[in-house]
Amino acid sequence: MKRLVTLLLIVFATVSFAQYDRPGSTDAQFLNIGVSPRGAALGDSYIALVEGAEGAHYNVANIIRREGVDAAFNHTLWFAGINHDFASISYNAGDVGAFAAHVTALYTDEMEVTTPLQPSGTGETFYAGYYRFGLAYSRWFTNLVSVGVGVSYIYGSLYQDFTADAVAFNVAATYVGDFRGFRFGMQIANFGSNLKYVYEGYPLPTTFTFGAAINALELENQTVKALFKANKPNDGAPLMSGGLEYDFQETFFLRGGYNFNDQVADYSFGGGVNYSLGEYAVSANYSYNNYEILGGAHRFGMVFNLDL
Repeated sequence: MKRLVTLLLIVFATVSFAQYDRPGSTDAQFLNIGVSPRGAALGDSYIALVEGAEGAHYNVANIIRREGVDAAFNHTLWFAGINHDFASISYNAGDVGAFAAHVTALYTDEMEVTTPLQPSGTGETFYAGYYRFGLAYSRWFTNLVSVGVGVSYIYGSLYQDFTADAVAFNVAATYVGDFRGFRFGMQIANFGSNLKYVYEGYPLPTTFTFGAAINALELENQTVKALFKANKPNDGAPLMSGGLEYDFQETFFLRGGYNFNDQVADYSFGGGVNYSLGEYAVSANYSYNNYEILGGAHRFGMVFNLDL
């Protein structure tokens, strides 16, 4: 595992310095929007810590790290009245591995069709949106290492015949150590075919991401986790973020994060509550992310777990 981590870090450094910024050169940017209120509150530095159903987006290797059936339902109030939704369900089948199915949608409200001759509207309406439907599989590689793969179908619809689709893949691995719950995760996400509208095709926003999490403070009923993430998109410079999560009796949570070198996103914060009743567990979370001149984004989410 150490050799694999070293190799991937070398690849990350090589790719980071070998490519230039190419903003606007990729499509389906909604794939880069964080889906989890917990993860978003931590500056999206969630790759090592995520477990279960939300791992279908952040780290497919971590789906296996939650027992039983796990289901996540998250909603984001994006900019300009645009909505962003994520739903995922995972099942841990033990030695066979864990499976997940997930859906992501970025869509507008109903809009009126206008033309130069009819600026007040033609009477027609339409919706625009991007959608992802995916399946993922995760299993233990050793007692400390988990691996995972995922495949997604991506569909974009701008207006009537202006549609496009693509297929994307994710590959990931996570290592968990014995010291203070240390975790290290990595994922290559969204590599696949191009999205083609009419005659012009655009690649997907492929990213290589790695990150770590550790219990920076451990008390009898309280824990503070520190997280870090770095990722290299195929259309821009490397990005880094970090976050802290305060946990009181594994029931009440406060979170904060910061994007260190993002040109738009900067700070984030949020909180959550966990409630358990026998084999059932419910988690409710909220986050706010600030995007400077664009404003802020609010996320709300629920995660349900049944430990079979």
